[in-house]
Amino acid sequence: MRTFANTILSIALIPTFLSSENAAGEEAERGAPWQCHIIDQSSRGADGVKLFDADGDGLPDITTGWEEGGITRIYRNPGPAQVKKLWPAVTLGKTRQVEDAAWIDLDRQHVRKAVVSCCEGKTRAIYVHWPPAEKPFENSWKQEVLPASKDRMMWMFAVPAKIGLDSRGGEELVAAGKGPGAEIGWFMPKSDTRDLSKYEWITLSQAGWIMSLFAIDMDGDGDQDLLTTDRKGKLRGCRWLENPGGPIAIMGKPWKNHWVGGQDREVMFAHLADLDQDGLQDILVVTRAPDEVLWFRRLDTGGQKWEKQVIPFPGNTGSGKGVAAGDLDGDGLLDLVLSCEHAEPPKSGVVWMRGARDGNQFRWEPQEISGPRGIKYDRIELLDLDADGDLDVLSCEERDQKKGLGVFWYENPLK
Repeated sequence: MRTFANTILSIALIPTFLSSENAAGEEAERGAPWQCHIIDQSSRGADGVKLFDADGDGLPDITTGWEEGGITRIYRNPGPAQVKKLWPAVTLGKTRQVEDAAWIDLDRQHVRKAVVSCCEGKTRAIYVHWPPAEKPFENSWKQEVLPASKDRMMWMFAVPAKIGLDSRGGEELVAAGKGPGAEIGWFMPKSDTRDLSKYEWITLSQAGWIMSLFAIDMDGDGDQDLLTTDRKGKLRGCRWLENPGGPIAIMGKPWKNHWVGGQDREVMFAHLADLDQDGLQDILVVTRAPDEVLWFRRLDTGGQKWEKQVIPFPGNTGSGKGVAAGDLDGDGLLDLVLSCEHAEPPKSGVVWMRGARDGNQFRWEPQEISGPRGIKYDRIELLDLDADGDLDVLSCEERDQKKGLGVFWYENPLK
């Protein structure tokens, strides 16, 4: 069994881990688990967290789909004084086998966003939850199925994208799925964006099992391209689809594919960060078997040149799932937070890697966050929830004691 030694890992070297007999002795050196604050644990299978200030109070609220519970919820951030307690919640509707929920400005209101739920399994549909005119945490939301999504594929993720079609500056619904018939594409509305029956699915690329989807300008030409990680099939790896711009973008033709890397791996979640602080945004991609973070250093502004470096996962952790970058300890250097699946005790499901730099050499020192509690964690958000000046860790977990830890955050103890 791999062990979680408090050994400094260098991306230029193959790390050496301590034997399992020494794991207990390393417990104190890697630090104690961070305090966990539960936001909601009342349903089953919390699957992902997405942020948006839904009520305009300046604080990020959350939406989450509960896969086994078959519901989508939003959570009101109660502010620093109450943030360690359970958060007020609204159930938006029943969404069987929901895999992801996202905030998207479908009706071009700019102050309110709909929540979009992607459902896989036999449900194979996308649901749109329309917000009330005011007070989203006090009034009912309206749920509708998006007809063009029904039975098309097992839906994994949806993201807002500015493809450049709407003069009012709204967001288009880009989505992707997994399994037979999986694709990446977007739903083109007619003049009335509230009329879901008129939305048309536009295919941009075939897919296998999409794990990440970002709308971002990869080539610096002013429009948003699509960056993705795909864990299965002929198109597995990390790649981006080039937005051709103008009328061509909506003609239903596939967008040009550009590889970043990872075609020889099973890739999981990705994260964007300027890890080497050179002014260019890099891409971090988690892989499994082996469990590593592939750091694709960006070498140009056009998104064509990448240099791969490997950051191994520490020992005594589960299978690699997610990664996020941020300065957790306030030393001016970016650190990494890693999440895992299959983290049965005594393995850890969430750890952080303290970043250190000597010229062009980067080192990563593993530290504890979750301890042995929790089995299947999801993507990570880093933000200061308790307003104490450091970054906390927001995530969800869906397998602990068969029900899951739910939605929660870890309090950063480093300041």
